[in-house]
Amino acid sequence: MTLEVQIEKKLADFTLDVSFHATETPLSILGASGAGKSMLLRCIAGLERPNHGRIALHDRVLFDSERRLGIPARERRIGMLFQHYALFPHRTVAQNIAFGLHDLPQEEQAARTASLVTRTHLGGLEQRYPRELSGGEQQRTALARALAIQPEALLLDEPLSALDTHLRGQVEAQLQETFASFRRPALLVTHNMEEAYRLGEQLLVLARGQVAAFGAKQEIFRRPPSAEVARLTGCKNISRAHANPDGTVEALDWNCQLHLKQAPGTPPNYIGIRAHHMDFPETAGDAAGEPNVFPCWIVRTSETPFRITLFVSLDPVRAEAGEAHLQAEVFKEKWERFRDRPQPWRVRLAPESLFAMPE
Repeated sequence: MTLEVQIEKKLADFTLDVSFHATETPLSILGASGAGKSMLLRCIAGLERPNHGRIALHDRVLFDSERRLGIPARERRIGMLFQHYALFPHRTVAQNIAFGLHDLPQEEQAARTASLVTRTHLGGLEQRYPRELSGGEQQRTALARALAIQPEALLLDEPLSALDTHLRGQVEAQLQETFASFRRPALLVTHNMEEAYRLGEQLLVLARGQVAAFGAKQEIFRRPPSAEVARLTGCKNISRAHANPDGTVEALDWNCQLHLKQAPGTPPNYIGIRAHHMDFPETAGDAAGEPNVFPCWIVRTSETPFRITLFVSLDPVRAEAGEAHLQAEVFKEKWERFRDRPQPWRVRLAPESLFAMPE
């Protein structure tokens, strides 16, 4: 089953102009706040009407501006999970789940509701009201309601954003379980890069209403097509770049010359490397004869429970002034091994980890 989308919708500051298709593998839609992600879902669901374009789900056309066709939201067979749940406060968990099933016989409504209560781990909560539920329980109820109509596509708008860390982990596990059995188009909107990577197999990156990247998540993270996509996918190290005649690249903001594993097809405007791909050889022998190894000075550090972020300068004068060129992330176990070594250290920007980008 395939969802095909090609639409334009004029918004206040820009035009949402997207074209993509989604299949049976979940698709994460990543972008900054205000990029048009939620509006895209609302257009697919039939809650908003695009100005132009076409939306088709399997063999059904849901919207076609040329044919002046727009199937109402209630007839699209699309389940939608809203950011803030949108549960009916005066209905119980069971009544919320069964809300879209009023055309079915009572016995079938009850059987389908009971099945979804089990699948979403809501047993024992059927007669509770939304105000009596935790955030994770409310979200699972909203998911069960979206699945109750046996939708042909599932749309999730920031489903984890309102949850604390513990509940987010629980609901994320529920979503992974749901996607594994759903096997129909599932679109998940988020501005969280790690969440997009964990939950989606395909990735669509939106920037001011335009598709900045679309494809397999591994490839987009490994080789982002632009500096904007690199930033949106969490890359901390991006420098303006200039190609040299000898095939190397000058990183203008890092003030160093770099060898790449493969020469870029077009002259790059930017060069990037992800923070966790930077390496610090522990002995001189570890780096002997390797390209892209530079002396460096640690300007400052930032600590998380498991990692250390190192703000690194390749210039002692700039380091003294507190200016960092690069950010690196290392596990604490490695940090403990070399944290007390005298500076300068050496940093390696491995050619295979660097990626060149056009405008």
